[in-house]
Amino acid sequence: MRCFVAIVLLLSIAIHGQDHTLTQLPFEKDLIPEGIAVDAKNQKVFFNSLRRNTIVRCNLDGSQPEEFLEPNGYDYLSGFGMTVKGDTLYALGNSLPKKNNTSILLLLHRETGALLDSYKLNDTTTIYLNDLAVGAQGEVYITDSESDAIYTLNHTTNQLEVFFQHPEIQYSNGIALSDAGTLLYLASYAHGIRILDLKKKELVNEANLYKGIDGMKYYNHHLVAIVNGNRDGTKNGVYCYRLSDDGRAIETQERVMALQDPSAIPTTLDIAKDTLYCIGDTQLDNFNQETNQIIDPSLLKPYYLIQLNLTKVFQDD
Repeated sequence: MRCFVAIVLLLSIAIHGQDHTLTQLPFEKDLIPEGIAVDAKNQKVFFNSLRRNTIVRCNLDGSQPEEFLEPNGYDYLSGFGMTVKGDTLYALGNSLPKKNNTSILLLLHRETGALLDSYKLNDTTTIYLNDLAVGAQGEVYITDSESDAIYTLNHTTNQLEVFFQHPEIQYSNGIALSDAGTLLYLASYAHGIRILDLKKKELVNEANLYKGIDGMKYYNHHLVAIVNGNRDGTKNGVYCYRLSDDGRAIETQERVMALQDPSAIPTTLDIAKDTLYCIGDTQLDNFNQETNQIIDPSLLKPYYLIQLNLTKVFQDD
């Protein structure tokens, strides 16, 4: 068990007219967190680590930090997308560096951390399972940020397999499901936000310029996303994309929160009870994924959890 120092700092600030809270997190500065998932029932938040192959958690106010999954527990790898559905924490991991990668999906009990199931993908080609969305009936959809494929969990064969493949969803990262579970939203690095009709397995919108997206969630007939891929860092932040009435097109985009520091790199996000949660800066630019080393330890700083009230964002929508 790793030792954590519980120092909690709460700051309330406003950016672009939107109030949000910053909570200093009591975890090691070299954690390099990527995935985040909120357990709304128990008021907990999970973070995984690119560097340490582990999952940690604390209360939403930053108190009671603890190690949820020990390093390499259940063969876990560098942490990527996570989500909580029911009593299960779904956690993706990949080996670093990317060459000859192994990807893993762990299903863990959200309270005890007990292993419920585990799925691995080994391939001579590069597969990099990045983020996932889980439906009401346990449907699992996973992006592969190194190819043009979306994976699913086949509950009959108990295997991960390709669900849909198309050149216009190449290098997808963020992923979200509509409330009805009929449409899948994919943030492609090359082709913008693409919308997939799950029943017909057809893309229903055209390629667009909504790019640079990392984590993405469906909320209140909008897509809410972390944009961190603009060369001009002053344009990054949290964006909302209004959907058409049938959810099959994107009508407008709006940045609802800028970053305090244009060099900051938030990655994924979660939404629970009308509140968005994300890490203000994962410090990914100070991490060498090829060597699994911190580039300059003297530049490491504490992590902050951002909590943004989305009801205020959408009150005039």
